[in-house]
Amino acid sequence: MSGSRVLRFLPLVVLLGVSACATKPSQINNVCAVFAQNDGWINNWRRDVGKASKKYGIPPHVMMATIRMESGFDSKARPRRKSTFFGLIPGSRLSSAYGYSQALDGTWLQYQKETGNYSARRTNFGDAADFVGWYHNKSVRTLGIAPHDTHNLYLAYYHGHAGYARGRWRGNAAIQGYARKTAAMANRFQSQMQSCW
Repeated sequence: MSGSRVLRFLPLVVLLGVSACATKPSQINNVCAVFAQNDGWINNWRRDVGKASKKYGIPPHVMMATIRMESGFDSKARPRRKSTFFGLIPGSRLSSAYGYSQALDGTWLQYQKETGNYSARRTNFGDAADFVGWYHNKSVRTLGIAPHDTHNLYLAYYHGHAGYARGRWRGNAAIQGYARKTAAMANRFQSQMQSCW
């Protein structure tokens, strides 16, 4: 291929590369703004959440609120590190949670095995949305939580299905408060989505 032909395709290659990169939203509490910043041909969060919602029967505002509260829509979000050794050597992280969904290593592997989606990445929004839908759907089926009950779905998401069933959340006022905030965020997103869904 001649140099001039390569130059003709360069803008297309750059455009595709840029559109494949998700943008961390600047207004994370406005779901319409979140969708607007990520509505490209390759990277389309509204499409991704809609697809996962249809597949798993979880309302889109519930999934978006879960992702918002877990990672703030940051693809590289990780838990903070434990205290460091004399402030010089970084300590280990509090857990293996990573990406948009903050899925733990073991839970992500379980998701890949059960869905057959072995190429899924926690830093890919579509994969993360599918994971959240899959996990909430398991909570609905195994724990009897309603698909729109963001509060209890979040408690099961945080503590795991076994932990939720044992009632581990009952003695944790901080997590109960966070679940209430997640439910309030879901209600806010549901209202906002009336104008952009």
